[in-house]
Amino acid sequence: MSRAVQCQSCLPWGSWMQLHGSLPRSRGTRSVYLCAASVPGTTGSYFSRKILRTSSISFIRGCVHYQGGNQERSVRPSSSRHALSYLRNVASSDAIKKHQKSLSAWFSHQPNEERQFGPSFSVDAVHVDPVIRESSLEEILKPSPDLTIQNQLQQSCRQVISLQNLFDVDCCGRQVKNVVLYGTVGTGKSTLIKKMVVDWCHGRLPRFELLIPFSCEDLSHSHAPISLRRLITKKYQHLRDVVPILGTSNLNVLFILNGLERLNLDFRLAGTELCCDPSEPVPPSAIVVNLLRKYLLPEASIIVTTRPSAVRRIPGKYVGRYAEICGFSDTNLQKLYFQMRLSQPSCSVQDGVGSSSGEQENLVEMLSRNLERHNQITAACFLPSYCWLVCTTLHFLYFTKMVPPSQTLTGIYTSFLRLNFSGEVLDSTDPTNISMMKYVAKTVGKLAYEGVMSRKTCFSEDDLQRCFEVEMKTESELNLLEVFRSDVFRFFLSPCVQPGKEHTFVFTIPAMQEYLAALYVVLGEKKTLAQRVGKELSDVVGKVSEDVAVVVNIISKVLPLRFLPVLFNLLKIFPRYFSRLSGKDQDAIAHTMAEELFKEEDYYNDDVLDQINSSILGVEGPMRHPDEVPDDEVFELFPIFMGGILSRRNRAILEQLGCSIKNLAAFEIAKAMKKTVIRNSRKGLPPSELMDYLFFLHEFQNERFTAEAIRSLRTVNLSSIKMTPLKCSVLASVMGTTSHEVEELNLSSCNLDTSSLRVLFSVLLRCKTLHLQLNSLGPDACKEIRNLLLHDKCMVSSLRLTNNPVGEQGAQYLAEGLAGNRSLTRLSLLHTALGDRGAEVLAQHLAKNQHLQELNLGYNSLTDTAALQVVEVAKKHATLDKVHLYFNDISEDGKRALDSLRMDRDGVRALVFLTAGTDVSDYWSNILNVVQKNLPFWDRERVRQHLSLILQDLESSRRQTANPWRKAKFLRVESEVKKMLGKLQHGTL
Repeated sequence: MSRAVQCQSCLPWGSWMQLHGSLPRSRGTRSVYLCAASVPGTTGSYFSRKILRTSSISFIRGCVHYQGGNQERSVRPSSSRHALSYLRNVASSDAIKKHQKSLSAWFSHQPNEERQFGPSFSVDAVHVDPVIRESSLEEILKPSPDLTIQNQLQQSCRQVISLQNLFDVDCCGRQVKNVVLYGTVGTGKSTLIKKMVVDWCHGRLPRFELLIPFSCEDLSHSHAPISLRRLITKKYQHLRDVVPILGTSNLNVLFILNGLERLNLDFRLAGTELCCDPSEPVPPSAIVVNLLRKYLLPEASIIVTTRPSAVRRIPGKYVGRYAEICGFSDTNLQKLYFQMRLSQPSCSVQDGVGSSSGEQENLVEMLSRNLERHNQITAACFLPSYCWLVCTTLHFLYFTKMVPPSQTLTGIYTSFLRLNFSGEVLDSTDPTNISMMKYVAKTVGKLAYEGVMSRKTCFSEDDLQRCFEVEMKTESELNLLEVFRSDVFRFFLSPCVQPGKEHTFVFTIPAMQEYLAALYVVLGEKKTLAQRVGKELSDVVGKVSEDVAVVVNIISKVLPLRFLPVLFNLLKIFPRYFSRLSGKDQDAIAHTMAEELFKEEDYYNDDVLDQINSSILGVEGPMRHPDEVPDDEVFELFPIFMGGILSRRNRAILEQLGCSIKNLAAFEIAKAMKKTVIRNSRKGLPPSELMDYLFFLHEFQNERFTAEAIRSLRTVNLSSIKMTPLKCSVLASVMGTTSHEVEELNLSSCNLDTSSLRVLFSVLLRCKTLHLQLNSLGPDACKEIRNLLLHDKCMVSSLRLTNNPVGEQGAQYLAEGLAGNRSLTRLSLLHTALGDRGAEVLAQHLAKNQHLQELNLGYNSLTDTAALQVVEVAKKHATLDKVHLYFNDISEDGKRALDSLRMDRDGVRALVFLTAGTDVSDYWSNILNVVQKNLPFWDRERVRQHLSLILQDLESSRRQTANPWRKAKFLRVESEVKKMLGKLQHGTL
C-alpha cells in the first residue's frame, strides 16, 4: 500500500488532472471515499475521515489493479476513479484547512476601537456568550408587554438554549435545518456570529465540516445573476475544489446569513422562481430564498441573523427554530465580561507605563458592587454593546497616560455608534433609505435636547409621543416608527429602575442623552418650520438662478434684452439673504455652547470626568432614600460633546453614519465661538469648571482655537481636583498648544504623584508660581522636581511643597536642584518631615544658589543646631533675607539667639515666634494664617502645645514692655491665639 501511495504522490497535480480528462466516465458508479490518516489537523482529519469513506472496492485493490497492467480492462476505469476521488478529497480537505485559516484571520481581526486594549486582546480571550432563548413566530407577532426590567428578566429566563444546541431536533422530533437568530441592536448578534466562526475554525464546532458565512449587506449591493457555486468561489477562492462536491456528498455544510434585514426577499413563486441547480445564475436574493426553501442544497443547515422587524420576511414554514438573543440579562454575565475585559494584562499598559494589578482588581470590585445595587447601569448592561462602552470609558478614564491622549470621550461615543450603526438603514424596504443614525438624531435627539433644556432625565409616554409621532403623516413614516420601536428603541431608552417610576423611560447611559442632544443641535435639526421651508426654497431658487444665468448669457448674445439681467439678479437676492440668516444659526449654536459651558449654577459640581466615573462605579456611602428630593440634574457634558462632534475625525465618522456636518458649518461655528467661549473663559472660573473648560478644548481637537483660548489663561487654579493620569494628560496637551508663560499654577491637594509630575513636566517649566502642597510627594517626586529646577528653561520663581512627605532623601534631591537653579526666589518646605539632617543638607547646598530670597522650614522638628546652621548660611547668602522656623523644637536659648538677628546688620530675618524682642512680630498674622489653613493636616495636639508656648511667650513679652501701644498690640494677638486654642479644644476649628 505504501508503494502505491508513493507512486501516486510522485505524480504532479497536472498529471492527475490530465489523467482525469483521459479516463472514461461511467454514470451511476458510486464514488470511493477513503480515510486519509496522513492529513494533519484536528478539523481537517475529522473532515477527511468523514468524506473519504471506503466503498466495496478497497484502496489497495484499486491501486494494484491500476499498477498491474495485466488485469481486465473493465477494472481499470473504476480503479482510476477511486484514486482520483481520493486525490480530490485530499485536495478538498486541504482547501477547507486553508478556508479555516483565512476565516480565522479575518474574523479574529479587531477593529481600531478594540486595539486600545492591547495586542493580546482577542475574541477568544474575552468573549462571553449572551443569553439565548427559544422563541416562536406567534410570540414575535403578538403585542409586546410593558417594557419594565421585571418583564425583561422574566422573558429572558424562559426556554434558554445554547448556541451548540440550535440545530438539535425540535419538540416534535424533527431535525432543524433553518434557524432564525434575532435580536435588537446591541444585543451581540454580529459578535456571536464572529465567535461562532472562530470556534469552527479551531475545531470547536465539530457538527459541521464546512462553514460558509455571507453578509447580507454585501449581497444586497449586487443584483446581477450569479450561481451559488460562483458566489462561493468569488468570496472564498480556497473553496474552488470543494464547491463541485456540494450537494453530491454527505458533507455537513452550515451557511451563515448575517443581517437579513438588509435584503428584500420575496418568497412568492411569482416573485422568485424555483432553483435547485447550484450552477444556475440567479440574483443573490433568489439564492437566499431557495436555500431557505430547501429547494437548493436541501441538506445544508442555515443560520440567519436579523433584527426583530425583519423576522416575518421569512415564512414560518421555512424556519425550524426561532431564537432570541437577550444579551446579558444575568448580572453574573455582566460581571464576567467586565472581569475578563478589565483584567487583561495589556489593559493597563500604555507606552511602557503600567498600572498595578491591584488597581485593576479594585476597579472591577467597585463596578461589581454597583451592579449588585441594581442601579440603572445594571439595566444598561443588559446590552453587551453598553458593557463594551462602560469598559472603554473606564479604560479611557484610568489607563490614559499618553500626551496628547490617544482619543477623546466624544470619539469613544461616536465610534460606539459606528460599531453598532455603520451602514445601517432603518428599513431597507422604505424608498427613502434613511440611515438609522440620522433617524435617531432627528427623533431621539429631539427628546434628548428637550430633556437637557428642561433639566429632565425621566420621560413619560406622552413625552415620547410628542417627539416621535408629532410629524407622522404618511404610511411610510408610521412604518419607519414601527421598525424603530421594535429594533432600536431599547438601545437608547430603557425602563427606569427607581421606585415609583417603573413606567417611565431614561436614556440607557446618561451621557448618551447629552451626546444625542449635542448631535441634534450641531446637525441643525433645531429649526423652526419657517427656517426649514426657507432652506428648501433657497436651494430651489438657487438652482433656478443658475439655470437662468445660462439662458440669459446665450440669449443676450443674440437679442439686446435689458430686463432679463434685472430679473436674474432678483432671483439671486433670496439665496443671498437666506445665507445671511443661516449664518445666525451658527451664532446660535456657539451661543448655546457657551451658555451651557459656563452655567453658574454648575460652578461647584464635580468636574465632568468625575461625574462619569461616579455614574459607572457609583458613589460610595449611604443610598438615597426613595422619598428624598433628588438634586438638580447636571448636563455639563452637553456643551463638551457639541465641541467634540465638530472635530474633523468625529465628523468623518458621522458622515459614514449618514449625519453630515459640512466643513463650512464647523468653521463658522468655531469662528462664532471665539466671540463667546473665549470671552467667558477669561472670567475667574472655579477649579472644577476650569477643568471642564480644558477638557472641552481637548475634545474640540482644534489646535489653533485652543492656542488662542489658552493664551488668555494666565492663572490656572485646579486646587482640590483629583488629577488622574487622564486629567494630567489633558492639561499637558491643552497647555502644550502654546509656549506662553503662566503666572500661577495651583495644583494643591490634587493627588499628584511622580508620574503626574513627569506628564506635566513641560507645563511646570513655564510656571512662575507653582503650588504643589498637599500631594503626598515623596523622595521620588523630589527627584523630578530636581530635574525641573535644573532645566535650562525653568521659569519657576515660587515653589510651595507644604505638607508633603519630602523627608531627608527628598531634601537631598531638592538641595541639588537649588544649587544649580537660577529662577527660584521663594521655596516653602513647611511641614515636610525634613528633620535636622534634611535641613543640614539644604544648608550645605544653599551657598551655591545665588537667587533664593525666602525659605520656609517651619514645622519640621528642627533643633537649635540645624536652625542656627541654616541661619548662618543665610547670613552669607547674597539674596536670602527671610527664613521661617516657627513650630520647630527650638529651645529658649536658640530663640534668643535667633531674635538677636538684625536685618540691617546680619542681612537675614528669622521668623520663629510671634514676638520680636519686646514687640510683636510684623509677621504674626501670616504665621497664624498658616496655622489655621494647615490645621486639618497637622497633628492637633502638637499644634495645641505650640500655641500654648506662643501664648506664654506673648504674655512674657507684654510684661517686659512699658509702652502702652505695644501692650495693646500684645493683647490683640493674645486674644487671637486664645480664640484659636478655644476652637481647637472644642473641635470647631
